Amino acid sequence: MRSFYILLTVLLASQLISCSSTQTVSDDVISNVEHLYFDDLFPSYKDTLIESEHDIFSIDDEMRLSVRNKIKAGKDIKEQATKLVDLIFSNGNINLDYVSGADLTAKQTYHSGTANCLSLTIMAYALATEANLDVKFQSIKIPEYWVRNKNYNMLTGHVNLLVSQKANRGSKFLFAQNTTQVDFDPFISKKHFSKEVIDKRRVLALFYNNKGAQALVDIDYNKAYAYFKAAAKADPSHSYTWGNLGVLYRLSGKVSHAKLAYQHAVKLNKKNFTSSTNLAIIYKMEGELEKAKRIEKILLTQRMDNPHYHALLADEAFYNHNLELAVRYYKKAIKLNKHVHEFYFQLAKVYFQSGQMVLARKTIEKAISKNKAPETENRYIAKLNYINSVESIN
Repeated sequence: MRSFYILLTVLLASQLISCSSTQTVSDDVISNVEHLYFDDLFPSYKDTLIESEHDIFSIDDEMRLSVRNKIKAGKDIKEQATKLVDLIFSNGNINLDYVSGADLTAKQTYHSGTANCLSLTIMAYALATEANLDVKFQSIKIPEYWVRNKNYNMLTGHVNLLVSQKANRGSKFLFAQNTTQVDFDPFISKKHFSKEVIDKRRVLALFYNNKGAQALVDIDYNKAYAYFKAAAKADPSHSYTWGNLGVLYRLSGKVSHAKLAYQHAVKLNKKNFTSSTNLAIIYKMEGELEKAKRIEKILLTQRMDNPHYHALLADEAFYNHNLELAVRYYKKAIKLNKHVHEFYFQLAKVYFQSGQMVLARKTIEKAISKNKAPETENRYIAKLNYINSVESIN
């Protein structure tokens, strides 16, 4: 299982998106943003009830009682963190299930028993804070990874929680053995991806961006604007919020507004390739072909060795019914990384769609051999059984 939060959206043809990275920018760039809001385009955006920071992170009496009963005060941070994890995941306690679109507050997550990695991290933070643990949010620098939601490709990111032993006064060091991570995905925690501690403002921005992205998919542009603006207010330095606003402006027919938002996003983070890509599209529309070519050349260089980039192109080709091209791109993705079971599964779907049942069966068998998650294996086996039944009929 791979668990992620939706970091941002990209639309506008078969374009690409990328992970964020930190970059130092001037305070003036971050604060001078009022000209990038266009409230008049979304006259009913204020009707959307935006969850406050208190709404998102607060807990109730039942949750406090669980903390008192399950997480005893003590000096052993590993033991306390283990009890926190047990409270969240074990039968008889919360027993959370992963649901990708579960963008929920701490209380909603606790009582519904569902979460994505962001809502899990929010709830775990709230419970750990109640238990007087020292906790920090972490953004995990996973490779670029996209998912499709209806007509949109969405770039995903990953966050988890770092639970630490509180340092003694005057101590300058915090050793690794005194920290532990709370994470939905053991695959992520076992990989040596770089990590970045992020503050609550960034987490609020991510939460609001998730909600705005779903509203965008649902074609509720007033609601999307309300959440994206809330994200920008919570953390104006978050480049991808401005990219999302650019997408929204473009969909609303305001190309000049979108251009301003994309340009600001790139100023904040030159490695926001999503906004760069969408900016290149606008440059082409306006006849500024040299500017567009410069951007596209940089993007191509950055992505040629990323298997998920080729999988994205394959997904776009499949979505546009170009099965031959989809096969070529999926094979390229597999050549770059032969261990990703999703590549084989998607390739099997293309073979099935094109009537190549033998190849579809062999490829989904490969997906099963690469996969390690039981729930995914059950889904793959069901698909394999269906393919076998179709083969027997034919």
